[in-house]
Amino acid sequence: MMRYRWTRTMAQGECVTRAKGDAHRQSSRKPYNERTDLEKLQSQWTKLSGLHGRDEPSAAIVRCATAAEIAANYAVRTEWGKKTQFDAAIVDQFLRWANGLPLKVERLFIPVFFATPRTSPTARALISSAGKINTVRNAVVHQGSFSNKDEAEAVIAEAKTFINMIVGLSIDGFDIDAQAASVRATVPADGTPE
Repeated sequence: MMRYRWTRTMAQGECVTRAKGDAHRQSSRKPYNERTDLEKLQSQWTKLSGLHGRDEPSAAIVRCATAAEIAANYAVRTEWGKKTQFDAAIVDQFLRWANGLPLKVERLFIPVFFATPRTSPTARALISSAGKINTVRNAVVHQGSFSNKDEAEAVIAEAKTFINMIVGLSIDGFDIDAQAASVRATVPADGTPE
């Protein structure tokens, strides 16, 4: 997408200069599509905090559901990488096939991670949490529902629990809020991560 830079002459209607893509940003910032799942998760969670702070509950719900799905992607890729012989391209195809948080959890993660998923309280909690997050997200995205601050806070809390639980199965003591705080602490004054 081409972006136009505002110049003094634009106000007079004379000329427009084009900036390529994100040329206005420092080149040290890694493009989103080149980030790892954990880096994408962190980006989504950071953006969610801003939306919630600006009282945009529907957008915050979509963002936290996206973060939860990225956390599920991370968990699936990690466990399938450890426990199967499938290469990354096949696992990516499975993730696209399982489209949506509940299916990724129920059909891709739970069967590979848990020996007895029906009797595991963690497996049941993950399935339940994924369903709750997805239901509210779908109401916003597919039905055009507008959410309020209380509903957004409930879904954000559910997503935080889900993310910490599913990523915590691979990374002991994982806490998305602690990750966000550590990233914010390393961002210099100009606002770009080092």
